[in-house]
Amino acid sequence: MDMQDAAERADEILDSVLAEIEPSVQWVHGPTTSGTCTVTRRRTIMTVVSPHRRGSFLGVVDRFWRRGGYRMTSINNDVVFPAIYARTEDGFQVGLTVADKGQVHFTVDSPCVRHSEVADSTSQATAFLAPDAEFIPRPNIHSDFWSATGS
Repeated sequence: MDMQDAAERADEILDSVLAEIEPSVQWVHGPTTSGTCTVTRRRTIMTVVSPHRRGSFLGVVDRFWRRGGYRMTSINNDVVFPAIYARTEDGFQVGLTVADKGQVHFTVDSPCVRHSEVADSTSQATAFLAPDAEFIPRPNIHSDFWSATGS
C-alpha cells in the first residue's frame, strides 16, 4: 500500500461512518497532511450538534466502529469536549473529537506505508466551504434533530 492507497482507505473509513449517521449531517474536508510514510484525512461537521445531542452522536459512532471490528483505544467522557479514538483491523487510527462550539471533527491516520504523492479526496463534501476560505468556520447548519436543545 502506498500513501495514495492509504488516503483512499481513509476516505472509505470516513465515508462509511458519515453514512451511518442518521439524520445525516453536513461536512467539509479538513486539510490532508502527510508525513514521511503516513497520511491523515480530516472531515469537519458543519451541522450544529447541541450539547443535548452529543452523547447520542458519539454513541452512533462508537457502536458503528465496534460493529466494524475497530478496537477502542481511548474514550474521553468530558462533558464539553468528548472524544473517541479507535484502531481499525488494518492499522488505521480513527478519531472523533468535539471542539469549540460543539464542532465535531473526524480524523483518520494511516499506518506507515510506501511513500507516494497524495491526491485530494474525491469524496464530495455535503456543506459549502468557499475555495479561498482560510479556515473552517464554526458549525452553522441547523438540524431539527442534532441541533435540538431540549428532549
